[in-house]
Amino acid sequence: AVCQRGTPVRCGQAIRLTHLGTGRNLHSHRFTSPLSGNQEVSAFGEAGEGDYLDDWTVVCSGTYWVRDDEVRFQHTSTDVFLSVTGEQYGRPIHGQKEVHGMAASSQNNYWKVMEGIFMQPSEALQTEQYHAEL
Repeated sequence: AVCQRGTPVRCGQAIRLTHLGTGRNLHSHRFTSPLSGNQEVSAFGEAGEGDYLDDWTVVCSGTYWVRDDEVRFQHTSTDVFLSVTGEQYGRPIHGQKEVHGMAASSQNNYWKVMEGIFMQPSEALQTEQYHAEL
């Protein structure tokens, strides 16, 4: 299901990451990536529709994915971690780094939100985080 803007994402939740410009999902399958020899990651689907190979689990500490915290994405079908290392393409976009899936967790598969619009958490989340018994 499509999540509503501002809905918190739970650690351990399966999600799909869709590119807004193309409507394609972040996708992986058991093919070798061309530069690093790891698992290929690509774009798949139309208008956000795809298949089970578009699902990634959010790996983070705590209850929710928090904006300033590092997070990992683990492919739900193949268990690889979404990663980027130093391999760069010469064409079609010179200098673009290869994004791929790695079997083991490492410093190469931490991700952090760097841009975007902060959405105030829903009232239900605020109540859950700050509720205290009297």
